[in-house]
Amino acid sequence: MIRRNFRLFQDFSMAEEYGKNALLSYNKYLKVPELIRLQETLSDPASHDELLFIIIHQTYELWFKQILHEIDATLEWINEGRLFRANHSLRGVVSIEKILVMQIHLLESMAPIGFLEFRDKLNPASGFQSMQFRELEFVSGAKDEKILNTFKDDEFAFSRLTERFNSPSLGDAFWAFTGRNGLSVDTHEERVSATVEILTHPEKYAEIYNMQDLLIEHDELIISWRYNHILMVERMLGMKRGTGGSEGVGYLMTTLTKKFYPELWEARTHLKTGN
Repeated sequence: MIRRNFRLFQDFSMAEEYGKNALLSYNKYLKVPELIRLQETLSDPASHDELLFIIIHQTYELWFKQILHEIDATLEWINEGRLFRANHSLRGVVSIEKILVMQIHLLESMAPIGFLEFRDKLNPASGFQSMQFRELEFVSGAKDEKILNTFKDDEFAFSRLTERFNSPSLGDAFWAFTGRNGLSVDTHEERVSATVEILTHPEKYAEIYNMQDLLIEHDELIISWRYNHILMVERMLGMKRGTGGSEGVGYLMTTLTKKFYPELWEARTHLKTGN
């Protein structure tokens, strides 16, 4: 009994220590009060499912921020020739992307009619306008000037995206490092041949092999995310047009052909045993 009362006293003391007058607490460090006030619904009366919709998309943006943080670190490590550290950061990227794919299914828990209760309030906003997702595409190697120019009216987003557009991508850094290690990588065909060489002799090119494997997994997971997103949209909306004016599912289907590292994929076609 004495021990239990002492434990309660300790808990109370800790609560006082990390309370409103403390220098630091969990809530202060993570800014929880500010965080939970950021979900502002537009529907009136408020649709039950709108809160979930907002939280999922805000969470996506936080994960995108972490992915970009890891990719920026990866670029630095590659440039310094420290592929072990670069691969460590890339593993963080693909681990997060697996979560992104799974999060799509949380949106599928919304009732289609519940989504329609607030969807029209979102016009003309659209997921197409996600600045950080476009940063992810650009830094991965899929740079599109038309997409960049759609952000011209958003000074903050346009500035960030322009910097990404004009900076070396993950693919640029990977091929430059591969070239510094004795393989010809100036043309598409040379990059395919270099990848075949790496795949054929994984022990000789161990860290480069691991990196190309992580890059193609990164590519594959983004494609998987796009595909699951399409299925979710069709499940919720059928073939309705997108809130931003796009063709909805029809437009999204065209994005499935995007690959960040086509040479890595093509090399698998040319791989043979006994090389």
